[in-house]
Amino acid sequence: MVKSNDDMKKNNILSKMLIGAAVVVGVIVFIIYQYNTAKAWSGRIYPGVKIENQDLSGKTKDEAKNIIEKKYKVGVIKKKLNIKADARTYTLDFSKINPKYDIDGAVNQAFSYGKDRNLLKKYQLIKISSTKQFNLKLVYDDKPVNEFIDGIEKEVNKAPIDATLNTSQGNIKVVPDKKGETLQKDKLKKELASKINGEIDHDIDIKAPMQAVNAKITADKISSINYKIGEFSTEYGSISSPERENNIVLATKSINGKILMPGDTFSFNDIVGERTAERGYQAAPVIIGDKVDSGLGGGICQVSSTLYNAVIRANIKSVERTHHSLPSHYVKLGMDATVDYGSLDYKFKNTLKYPIYIEGDSSGGVVAFNVYSNNSLAGIVTEITSDVYQTVEPNIKYQDDSTLPEGKTEVEKPSSTGYKVKVTKTTTQNGKLISQETIADDYYEPVEGIIKRGTKKPETPPAGQPVVPAPATPAAAQPSTAPSAPKN
Repeated sequence: MVKSNDDMKKNNILSKMLIGAAVVVGVIVFIIYQYNTAKAWSGRIYPGVKIENQDLSGKTKDEAKNIIEKKYKVGVIKKKLNIKADARTYTLDFSKINPKYDIDGAVNQAFSYGKDRNLLKKYQLIKISSTKQFNLKLVYDDKPVNEFIDGIEKEVNKAPIDATLNTSQGNIKVVPDKKGETLQKDKLKKELASKINGEIDHDIDIKAPMQAVNAKITADKISSINYKIGEFSTEYGSISSPERENNIVLATKSINGKILMPGDTFSFNDIVGERTAERGYQAAPVIIGDKVDSGLGGGICQVSSTLYNAVIRANIKSVERTHHSLPSHYVKLGMDATVDYGSLDYKFKNTLKYPIYIEGDSSGGVVAFNVYSNNSLAGIVTEITSDVYQTVEPNIKYQDDSTLPEGKTEVEKPSSTGYKVKVTKTTTQNGKLISQETIADDYYEPVEGIIKRGTKKPETPPAGQPVVPAPATPAAAQPSTAPSAPKN
């Protein structure tokens, strides 16, 4: 029996309807399956989700928290921070930085991952293999870390050592410079921060970043120093107290070995530093105003004056120099240089084409300075002359004193003669005059003396008692032109 076309059309329509119905049913079934699958995972962490490489697939929030806490909450306390520097390893226990992980935050992130997506996306995350990594955020106290780094810095930093000269036995030899190194603190801190906040399932090991530091004065810069161009010395041993000697030795040591490159300026106060008891200076006679008193650092003006004379004989001009208010016993008039930290300084500038080296020595009761530079200056000779062109006698003031016997005198304040002096520097080169100039025109003002004069009458003896003649009255004290104690 042959089917009609109408029957065939009806069968095709029915087949398509059945297929369509099957597809709809399949889709519904699949949606239901997806829904059930997503629902089954609604209380669990999706597959492939990790915290710090710990796979938490299928774990509930509480299970995940227990796993992470067990591994990291206690474990991190046991970790160590190791920094290797200069063949030594410095260690800081993590317990000292009070580290705390935000475990709850990380677990919440892991658990919530994908939960806000549509049904299909959720199903895909569950069925299709993929990896999602979450990291724990570590909060810690960075103060112990900074203190740890500061401590390392103090131990590993090495200051460069400038090249210097050895002038023993008349030979001049260059002692090479040495490079220093310094810890790159900022770089180390950044690396530490990244490592501490990163993966720390083991101890952190870091090599400290160091940077080489070149010396300011290198051997090649002073290789031209090979000749003594100036020298001067003064004696202090027989006229100084132990305290004054101590101060002279300390100040001289501070200056010994100083190198000045062309254009550099020397400051006595900067080089020697403040004269304090903490730095070893002691009280000794010092000129204060118009009298000699006691003060910390008394005696170092002999050092500055000796250095001044060595420098001007090296044909180097002073930038700042002040004479004392009273004449000094260790150098001629007009050839002293007083200093007072914070107010008076002695300065000079290296105007030569070559570097200079200053050698200072205070042994044997003599303070001496030698100035070295290049032998091309060997033909230059500098002579210094001091010319007193006026002497000013001081006034003497007498004061009656009823506590002193009549006719007796006592010096209350020594007088000091005043002087006006010019200092001339004459420079020749290979016997030919190249310059002559006045480098100082100083006035040491006279100091008025005060003498007490006794007015107390002798007592009248009782009647009948013989009169004993009074002892001879000493001559009145004469004005003094020199201090009774060594001056600064």
